[in-house]
Amino acid sequence: MKIVVCVKQVPDTTEIKINPETGTLIRDGVPSILNHDDANALEQALQIKDANPDTTVTLITMGPPQAKEMLQECLAMGADEAILLSDRALGGSDTWATSNAIAAGIKKIGDYDLIFAGRQAIDGDTAQVGPQIAEKLDLPQVTYVKDFELNGDIITVHRALEDGYEVLKLKMPCVLTAIKELNKPRYMSISGILKGAKADIKVWSAADIGVDLTTVGLKASPTNVFKSFTPKAKGKGVVVDGDTVKEITNNLLTSLREKHII
Repeated sequence: MKIVVCVKQVPDTTEIKINPETGTLIRDGVPSILNHDDANALEQALQIKDANPDTTVTLITMGPPQAKEMLQECLAMGADEAILLSDRALGGSDTWATSNAIAAGIKKIGDYDLIFAGRQAIDGDTAQVGPQIAEKLDLPQVTYVKDFELNGDIITVHRALEDGYEVLKLKMPCVLTAIKELNKPRYMSISGILKGAKADIKVWSAADIGVDLTTVGLKASPTNVFKSFTPKAKGKGVVVDGDTVKEITNNLLTSLREKHII
């Protein structure tokens, strides 16, 4: 079996701050990490490989040259090969343009049975790229996968909903997007780290993947972010004590009267 896993290097959002004057993200000094949901997607691919040793796991990502570091970490976890789509012509792509480039890269890979991706990236939270890749490759898809079972060429998944889940079956090839409940990503091994450091990561340009340049990059992106901002902190909350609903209500009314709110 041949599996392709779409991964992304993202800024660690726990370390990000916003410039109050420009409304833009301050990325200087912010570490970059493997997107969380993508780690779950990779782990599921690696679990399939553990059960079927003839399986190969190929990584694909789009980004600047430093994204190689993230790919090396993924290889250290157990992936077999990695491809980086990196070209100035791809810079500034929104989700639609990004999916055009990644779909073209997957077409160049050519032979695959299953495509995994994370549900969404923590720097954008759109959850759009995975489904868009499936549409452009004309493949069936299931998003928000929380459980996975493989039997021959039939896949059974549990798709998470707000109030439960639905059980779906589909044939390969297909696209699945993973959520954190699917599994617990493994750590890199020592031998894996050495393998990742020595790995030959392929770098493909826009010309290499044969993508239409009018469908990628900033100019081809129909959406953009006008402003990012941090909401102002609200006042500290107050806990109203009481052993019964009536007592809590009386204490609340007393407090509101003392503050001349009522």
